[in-house]
Formats: sequence, structure tokens, C-alpha cells
Amino acid sequence: MLAIDLVVNGLLTGIFYVMMALGLSLIFGILRIVNFAHGEFYMVGTYTYASIAVALGLSPWVALPSAVFGGALLGYLTERFLMRPLYAGYTSWASLSLRHEYGIIVTFGLSLFLINIVDKIFGPYNFFGPTLVDIRRVFLGPVVLSGHRILAVAVAIVTIAAVILFVRYSHWGKQIRAVSQNRFGATLAGIDAASVSALVFAGAGALAAFAGALLSPFVLAEPMIGAFPAIKSFVVIVIGGMGSMTGAVIGGLILGVFENFAAVYIATKYRDAFGLVLLILVLVLRPHGLFGERGREV
Repeated sequence: MLAIDLVVNGLLTGIFYVMMALGLSLIFGILRIVNFAHGEFYMVGTYTYASIAVALGLSPWVALPSAVFGGALLGYLTERFLMRPLYAGYTSWASLSLRHEYGIIVTFGLSLFLINIVDKIFGPYNFFGPTLVDIRRVFLGPVVLSGHRILAVAVAIVTIAAVILFVRYSHWGKQIRAVSQNRFGATLAGIDAASVSALVFAGAGALAAFAGALLSPFVLAEPMIGAFPAIKSFVVIVIGGMGSMTGAVIGGLILGVFENFAAVYIATKYRDAFGLVLLILVLVLRPHGLFGERGREV
């Protein structure tokens, strides 16, 4: 029974890792930029949801889409005013790679800025967001879950499936895949690569903020709350393979289950460290990840 409980809870945790990692993976696939401010998109979603629902007293069902919109807006503004100047005028991956290090510095600076601005606005007063449904316990065999968690996981699964279907089959999704494969070639084919990049950044911000809002009833809203979700996202995309959506999904679920088992059978206090151990093993045994492609930059 314990094993079943660990697997179920690990998969439920992994689903939220997937939500975070999908956006990060899409950004890397399009711009080859590692977004160090991704955790702060999550933090903005948590604060937006909690503050609208608690401070303003509005319904959680109003706060939830507001948090998603706030994350999408932040993602769009980040791409438009901070990322786009870095790759404007660069058409090939070889020339674009010259700006990778600047993208890391810019997003790291944005991360520090958002942490400090939230700290100035909200101060030391931290709070939880309300649950979407007031059902405290639901028994699924040997597993006991809250009603909010079941609903949050269901919403997360639908969202992940919608994102994957959108990227694979929609008109915009085909443009995203074209730009990720060859930005210069996509531009020659008439695709507006800048608009695609803005869409991806906005979508990544929305996904991260959505995850933060859904988890707000379980985690205390504070300025550094995005640190661990960001680290988990990086671990997931490295395990699954940089830029691979399939890898992000499989990697997130593997990480969630692995952490649960290791925390119970080894040591609970080192729970967050076990993911880094798994990361090291993957880098040693399969550096390009489970679903990543071997390649080299010329």
C-alpha cells in the first residue's frame, strides 16, 4: 500500500513539475536561452492568485485566470523589451549563440529585480491562497487527497495536454516548431519569428504562473518561493532532454516519483537533493537527456 501511495503522490507532484518545465523547454527550443527568471513567473502567479483572492476577497475562480494573465503579460514584456534586443538582426543559430551568455545575465538580473520588487510591495507578510473547492479529504483506495489537489491535478493535466496538442497540430504550433528547427529558414518562409518568440515567452509565463496559482493553497507566498520550482524545472528538462516536450513530461513524472521514494526510504530532509543526484546520474550516463538529440555547435 505504501508503494502505491508513493507512486500516486509522486506522479501528482511530477505533473506540476511538467507544467513548469514545459514553458522552460519551449523557450530553450525557440531561443536557445536558459531563462533564469522562470521561477519568478511562478512566484508572480502565486502572489497574484493569493492577493486577489485573500486581500481583495474575490472568488478563487476570478483570481485563477487573473494569475495566468499576469504570468502571460510578464512573459510577453520580458521577451519584447529584454530578450528581443539580444537577438534582433541575428538570423542563424551560430550568430544567435553569441548572445546566449547575455540572455543568462539578463534573465538572472530580472529574477533579482522581481524578487526585490515583490519584497518591497508585500513586505514580510506572507499568506496562503484559498482552495478552489472546500473538500478536505477524498479517499482513492489507500491514497488520501484533498479536493483542491484532485481538481488542481485534473486542470494541470488538461492544460499540459492542450499545450502539447497546440504545439503539434495548430497553425501557431507549426510555426513554433519551424522557428525552433531553423529560425532563418522559418523567416524566409514568411514566419514572423519575433511574434513566435513573444508567444512562447507569454505561454511559458502563463504556465509557470498557473502552476503557482494552483499550488498556492499548499505553499506560503514569499519572494523566494520560485527558487525550488525553477531548480526542479532545470532538472526536468536536463533529464528529459533540452527542448523536448516529450522529455519534459517524462522527466517531470520520473523526478516526482523518484523524490517521493528516496525521501521515504532514505531521508526526508534531503528530499530536494535527490533530484540533483538524479541529474548528475543522467549527465554522466546520457548527457543529452532521455529524449534529447546529440549535436554539436559549429
